[in-house]
Amino acid sequence: MHLSIATTLAWQLPGPADMLLQVEVASDDEQRVIQSRLDCDRPADLTRIPALDGIGERIWVHREGGPFRVEYMAEVEVQRIVPDPAMLLALPLHRLPGAAVPYLMDSSYCPASRFSPFVTEEFQGLTGGVLITAMRDWIARHYRYVPGTSTASTTAIDSFVERRGVCRDFAHTMLCFARAAAIPARFASGYAPGVKPQDFHAVAEVWLIDGNGNGGWHVVDATGMADAASFARIAVGRDAGDASFLTSYGPAELVEMTIRVD
Repeated sequence: MHLSIATTLAWQLPGPADMLLQVEVASDDEQRVIQSRLDCDRPADLTRIPALDGIGERIWVHREGGPFRVEYMAEVEVQRIVPDPAMLLALPLHRLPGAAVPYLMDSSYCPASRFSPFVTEEFQGLTGGVLITAMRDWIARHYRYVPGTSTASTTAIDSFVERRGVCRDFAHTMLCFARAAAIPARFASGYAPGVKPQDFHAVAEVWLIDGNGNGGWHVVDATGMADAASFARIAVGRDAGDASFLTSYGPAELVEMTIRVD
């Protein structure tokens, strides 16, 4: 699927700040960036570094204060093949590749071990892609998508208790469910058409193998807003803390954000 993306972000900085920016679509085997442009003021202050798992880049930005504005435009071709979930299988833990193992562990927003009793009882007898589909559907049935109901400190436990949140909260719960069932699961940020209100979007990705034994990451969106075939990945990580569009080391007030995905 071909996507046209346009993002505008602006901050006001009361003083010096170092910021880590992640807004550009990553190029990999599943998605091709045809063309892109990132414009911001004082570009000489930008330093690019590799992002987690070698997916995309982070950009260090240093400012002494004042306004800071970023405009990003891209044309992207998403080439992801989406298999039938029922045909996907979980790999025995002792055969997992090293890159997948960290995504079995608890993380700041995802205390997955706390969910083990619930997952064991609720999804007893299910495995692989069938299990992941059942988990996704459970969240979709029991959670309400309510903008503004979570904060930067909201964990998957909070979301599970309140049964509401935004995409990051749905994704965090999905990560906890999968990890509690010993299936590696990571957080992915990106762009997707059909997201309402249009924003950066968060999904889970789980590590499963197909009938031929080929392992890979598969997109799972419990909000139901993003189609795996049209999700353009920006970054991945253990949870939202690793893949946020901006991490600021110093005060920064977001004063404008517009995102268009066609």
